[in-house]
Amino acid sequence: MNRILEGKAIHSEVEFHQVIGSLLDMGPFYGSNLDALWDRLSTDIERPITLVWKDSGESRKQLGPAFDRIVEVLERAKRQDERWSLRDRFDYRLE
Repeated sequence: MNRILEGKAIHSEVEFHQVIGSLLDMGPFYGSNLDALWDRLSTDIERPITLVWKDSGESRKQLGPAFDRIVEVLERAKRQDERWSLRDRFDYRLE
């Protein structure tokens, strides 16, 4: 299942967490930080799922260094599923 993250709507790390929390249905207890993102992606998000980050270049400009830290968490979750040889995996694409 693909979930589309509209990068033009992301202007801050706070907005990213608001959008991703809603997009991935993380519920009211999502901590809205990178540790909480990792916790949810690594254990709670129903798979298979691909996060498609549209206009990620715009988000990169708006978020600055936070963009790279977010992508590191996404990549870490993706690699964990690969290492565990899960059939249903988390994946992401930057567009």
